[in-house]
Amino acid sequence: MQCSWKAVILLALVSIAIQYTAIRTFTAKPFHMCPVPNPLNCGLGQDVESFDRMCDEYPYFNYNSSRKTHILILATTRSGSSFVGQLFNQHSDVFYLFEPLYHVQTTLIPHLSPSRYAVERRVMLGASRDLLRSLYNCDLYFLESYIKPQPANHTTDKLFRRGASKALCSMPVCDAFSPNDGNIEEGDCVRKCASLNLTLATESCRERRHVAIKTVRIPEVNDLKALIEDPRLNLKVIQLVRDPRGILSSRIETFRDTYRLWRIWRATGRKPYNLDLTQLTTVCDDFLNSVSTGLSRPPWLRGRYMLVRYEDLARNPLQKTKEVYEFLGLSLEKSVVDWIHNNTRGNNDVSAKHKYGTLRDSAANAESWRLKLSHDIVDYTQTVCQHILDELGYKAVNSPEELKNMSLSLIEDKTFIPFL
Repeated sequence: MQCSWKAVILLALVSIAIQYTAIRTFTAKPFHMCPVPNPLNCGLGQDVESFDRMCDEYPYFNYNSSRKTHILILATTRSGSSFVGQLFNQHSDVFYLFEPLYHVQTTLIPHLSPSRYAVERRVMLGASRDLLRSLYNCDLYFLESYIKPQPANHTTDKLFRRGASKALCSMPVCDAFSPNDGNIEEGDCVRKCASLNLTLATESCRERRHVAIKTVRIPEVNDLKALIEDPRLNLKVIQLVRDPRGILSSRIETFRDTYRLWRIWRATGRKPYNLDLTQLTTVCDDFLNSVSTGLSRPPWLRGRYMLVRYEDLARNPLQKTKEVYEFLGLSLEKSVVDWIHNNTRGNNDVSAKHKYGTLRDSAANAESWRLKLSHDIVDYTQTVCQHILDELGYKAVNSPEELKNMSLSLIEDKTFIPFL
């Protein structure tokens, strides 16, 4: 049986129409979202009642019916990321998670350390992106594949730093504290709250309008491109950077075994022949690649990226926090302001000196590395990391006298305007 040329053309057009409809369905329509009328699309003649009926039929997806703001704090270890995370953790409408990618790393690359080469660290990127996408959609069950031992009945006491999240230490997840208890100490949360019920945690996530996640396990903003461009997410990245000299100094003090050879160099003035220089160069290379991408303003980062120097936040914590919140479109609650006042003025208490603590004299801490590093280590760091120091506005030290002269600021006044 022969078909006329008109019939062939008609079949081709029908096929194209079907493929186009399928593509539009899977790329433009968000998964796991109850569609709601958009005031900006009123001219499309949307039927409000039909939307309501759909939401009634699928109440499981109601939590995401209002567009959430998803926040990722992109940082490296000892750059002040715990402090920045708390600026969101204190907000009553933010569901905050502290380093959930820790579980991906310990499962896939259990012996990964800050000294490993960049190519090895990227082994876990695919799994990390999948987990982040699920967590931003409040699917906390996805974590169970990486928590060891695997949770039973969606319950675990092995979630890394569970107590660092207020949402996981308060109702409906934990009933050990009342809403009037104010700031809950991480240790108290771990002691008084029962094992974490991931079903209740998922419920808590859905009740809040924003989800914020802090991670030091994604090397560069380029690695987040697929998530940032995902139409199902409303992801904004706060990239936190710090003077590499300050990062190195803090790591030497915090990770004493891993950075033992650096401590020997500092004490003796002689650089060990087997010193692992990637512990420094990896930080600077990742910063340079990531910041260069952000400041070049590619279209996929429009309205999605903000660069924040830790030193600016330490010197003017309230003003800088206001700028960050404004970029994200969040209201600055009194609880956040109070937390800033209580945690940036310094304290002699032992808890203030905890390596993962956030209570300290933030302004004095910003350049305290100058009193802890030897001049030869500083000079070497400046040579290796010159390009990123220049890019971020950190001044070089030219002599041992300048290094110890705390009245001489090594931070340029530099404004990084978000790409809106």
